[in-house]
Amino acid sequence: MAKELKKKPLVEAIFEVRWKLQGIPPGPQIDPHYKLLLGRVFDRMRKDYPEHEQLPTANVPDELVGHVVQHRFRIAANSWPLVQVGPGVFTVNSTADYKWLDFRPRVVSAVEKLYDAHPKLEELKITNLILRYIDAVQFDYTNEDIFDFLRDKLKLSVTLPDNLFQGTAVRKRPGSFTWQTAFKSQTPRGLINIRFATGQKNNGPALVWETTVESAGEDLPEMLMGFGPWLDAAHEITDDWFFKMIEGDLERRFSGE
Repeated sequence: MAKELKKKPLVEAIFEVRWKLQGIPPGPQIDPHYKLLLGRVFDRMRKDYPEHEQLPTANVPDELVGHVVQHRFRIAANSWPLVQVGPGVFTVNSTADYKWLDFRPRVVSAVEKLYDAHPKLEELKITNLILRYIDAVQFDYTNEDIFDFLRDKLKLSVTLPDNLFQGTAVRKRPGSFTWQTAFKSQTPRGLINIRFATGQKNNGPALVWETTVESAGEDLPEMLMGFGPWLDAAHEITDDWFFKMIEGDLERRFSGE
């Protein structure tokens, strides 16, 4: 069972599924069933997510917003979790309310409803399954060294040669930071991507990190039968990496100790 943190650093948990659009880039790409799908999705989602919110992207022609969400369905006004839909894209999002034991069944149910709502299932060709966690911890880049913080708190060693700064007027302590890498995974099949970057949290400077599991092409599971196992395996990796990285001072801080 996933650990629960009283002061978790989570900004957002996102599950995203994408499917193939018709058309060849760089020309227009469309989802010919989108308008009908949208209404059918709403009918199936309204019990759990009755609050509909139209996004500004809904005013843009569909052929210009492939894989961009246009409509949002919330559990209540301005509340989370929520689901989003657009041409070729469907997401389930959670934030401070997040608990895996709640999020998992929401995702599974939402994907089942998506399949049930699609008017022509034989033309629903999934291209990507993505599970992403965005976390953030406040960090003062002016007075602290991000390289020291990454090494001491998150077990990540990133360095530049000292002689780069010797004999120069360049300050050694970075004022911003971005680092990203990806690894091939066998369970689930796909890529594990981790990214650290300068960001904001509670209107202050922060270190933001994203952990993403993505499967595409031949790495996709059989839908819908293989989706539950894929989701569990993707979560197991993100959860394992997160707790291994924060072990020590950060885990105590996030636990409210």
